[in-house]
This record gives sequence, structure tokens and C-alpha cells, in this order.
Amino acid sequence: MQLLDDHVVLVTGGGSGLGLGVARQCLAEGAQVAILEIAQDKVDQLRAELGDDVLVLQGDVRRVADLEATRAAVVERFGRLNALIGCQGIFDGNIPLRQTPLERIDALFDEVFHVNVKGYVLSAKVFVDLLEENDGAIVLTSSTAAYAADGGGLFYSASKGAVRSVVNQLAFELAPRVRVNGVAPSGIANSQLQGPAALGLETSKQSDIPKEDFLAQFRQLMPLQHLPTPEEYGWLYAFLASRHNTLVTGQTLVADQGLFNRAVLSSGSKAGGIPVGAAASE
Repeated sequence: MQLLDDHVVLVTGGGSGLGLGVARQCLAEGAQVAILEIAQDKVDQLRAELGDDVLVLQGDVRRVADLEATRAAVVERFGRLNALIGCQGIFDGNIPLRQTPLERIDALFDEVFHVNVKGYVLSAKVFVDLLEENDGAIVLTSSTAAYAADGGGLFYSASKGAVRSVVNQLAFELAPRVRVNGVAPSGIANSQLQGPAALGLETSKQSDIPKEDFLAQFRQLMPLQHLPTPEEYGWLYAFLASRHNTLVTGQTLVADQGLFNRAVLSSGSKAGGIPVGAAASE
């Protein structure tokens, strides 16, 4: 038996990167899948790749009308919804506050928080009744940036911290009928996370960083040297979305390849201890 047999799963932001990897993993686990994606070119690519078995819809998670249209389409096609997985997100370019033009902060804040936080809140509101009918699940995407500095800039990090709080509160409010959890990824191979239009970075992606430079930095920091693909993160989302998860709600699972478990005094050596033969004194 697969994790998501007899499940209907909606993935928002499923057109590329993490969201597409999660959607593919849900399909591999036996789910019937719907994907909501804002970019029409990605919608067209998804329909060509996945065919009629997957319901692919164009829409913006910040627009109630688009979410309600998605809800209607899901009900018409499948008659129910077992899990809502939120994968949409936008980066802030990792630009320090001192270098952020004051006159752009309002637009930058609104853009990042509306996509990264408000989109999840609106989605939960629109789909909660369907999820309650099926003792369903919500899984949202936070980040290791919610737990430690330098995983993004101020606006991205703050938005991902807000997602953690959304998970906690919704799990409390929606229990016992709906389980609500989050996943906090760290590095993602070939990440398609885009920058904000407020800073003129809407055509920039994290994957624009030269691969070897990114891998070198990642491997320097991570005890586990493997840079996960979006599909590998998809296992966590599939488990949390599944009705087989009868244990976990109100949690954000940190998938950090051991980053937060590393020694802080070591400067390269995994042991980081006193060299053999060195004299010790007080």
C-alpha cells in the first residue's frame, strides 16, 4: 500500500522547483493530484508533461476568486479533498536591510508576505470545509531561515517564521478533524525560488547561483553532504499529508541535513578537538 492511495491532494505553487517535486512524489505515492500555478507557461508545460490524469489550474493564491475557482474545479473533478499542500514562495534576494531602499520596503514587505503567508491563510480558509469532511491535512512550507539567521534576508526570514506560527495556530483551531504541519527545507537542488519584483529581481532565481559555488558552500556547512532534490523533500510532505499520519500535528519538521546539529567551534574538522600531542593548560 502506498502512502497516498485513495487521497486527493492539491499542491499550490506546484509548477516548478519544490512544488513540482512534491506533486510528483504525491503521484508516485498513489494520490490523485491537482496543481495550482500562477505562471501560464508553467501551466502549459505541466499539462503537456502530466496529461489529463492531473488537474492543472492557473491562478494566484493571493486572489480569493482564483482559490474559489480552484475549489470548484477540484470538487467537480474529484468530489473531495484530502490534503492541501502549500509550496508557493518568493525569496527576498538575501539583501541586508541597510542595502534595501527605504522607499521599496512597503512593496517588498507586501509582496513577500502576501505570497509566503497570506496565500497559505487564504488557501486554508477556502478549503477547510472540504478537509474537515475527510479528516484531512494541511502541509505548509517554512524554511530553516525561520530558525536561524542568514538563510535569507529579513523579509524572507520573517515570512517563514510567520508560517511556523500559522502552522501552530491552525493545528490548534482545526483539531481534531484536520492535521496541520509544516516542512522547513534548507538547500534544494536546482531551486526555482524567485526574487521579488519590488527589488527588480523577479527574473532571478536561486538556481542562478553557479552550481559549484553553491555546492561548495552547502557542503562546508552541512554534516550530510547530499544536496536534496525537490522529490526527496516530497517524502516528508507525502507522509504528513497522508491519513496514515495519526501522530503529528502542529509541528514543522526541520529538514536541514544536520545543519543545526553541527559544532559551532569547529572550523572545518568534523572532530574539531585539540590536536593529539598538544599541551593543555589552564
